[in-house]
Amino acid sequence: MSRVLLPLANGSEDLEAITVLNILRRAGIEVVSASLDGQSIRGSRGTMLIPDTSLDDALKHDFDMVVLPGGQPGTNNLKADTRIIQLVQRMAAKDRYVCAICAAPSILATAGLLDGKRATSFPGTLDSFPSVSRQPQAIVEDGKLITSRGPGTAMDFALTLVERLTSKTKRDEVEAGLVR
Repeated sequence: MSRVLLPLANGSEDLEAITVLNILRRAGIEVVSASLDGQSIRGSRGTMLIPDTSLDDALKHDFDMVVLPGGQPGTNNLKADTRIIQLVQRMAAKDRYVCAICAAPSILATAGLLDGKRATSFPGTLDSFPSVSRQPQAIVEDGKLITSRGPGTAMDFALTLVERLTSKTKRDEVEAGLVR
């Protein structure tokens, strides 16, 4: 079974975090949510989220994928934590999936992972990173780097992650259960 780490910080986009968590778990994927300090966080829209563990405890384990939700100030809070930068760099070096949505692709750019790569994000987020090939699509994959635009693309983003970790058949099964 695949294991996914979903780091959370105060101000993370509620809809993105919950959508990714919910859809991946519907697919039978183990998702571990971890806040920077192990405490509950308040999402960017005020939703209280209770993580499964702290980031320090989560980092003792191995993951197949890391998914960074966007939102503000959540993205800035994640980006300011050196453990997150080191995590995404380490995951990329191990050829694992590194995924980010909304403003969170800026974390990948800050970590140097998007240099010369194709990516998408919330409009304007990657403008200060000229080495990134910014794309207009809702979801952009460049190898094992997967990025998405924002809350409105969260469901398709999460379904794409399901497909990459399992199969098209599992994605279709999960999507059918959502009655879209």
